[in-house]
Amino acid sequence: MTEPTADAIFKVWAISLGVFVVVLVVVAILLTLILRAARDIRAGVSLIWNVGQRIANNTIQLAMLEMTNMAASRILQSAVGVIGATAAVQVHAADCPGCPRCVLGPRWKS
Repeated sequence: MTEPTADAIFKVWAISLGVFVVVLVVVAILLTLILRAARDIRAGVSLIWNVGQRIANNTIQLAMLEMTNMAASRILQSAVGVIGATAAVQVHAADCPGCPRCVLGPRWKS
């Protein structure tokens, strides 16, 4: 077996380095694409997580709407009572020549 020449050793090293550089560039490009895809996935997951949290928050608040509806119903009943009382006062005031003295008179004082 003959000894390799310096020129042959240089060529093998040059080819090896060339292949290494090509592989390195390909790996760098692939890793960059993977990193971009991972960032896109993370952004999508973050968006889904935020929307899910808002949906969960709204779901919890739906149970409180029943209490709100009950309170609104009581307010409506009170408002109907106030409207009725106001109409009665208006009817009374229209027919009573002594108003407002009759309302503020002795029978209302405690």
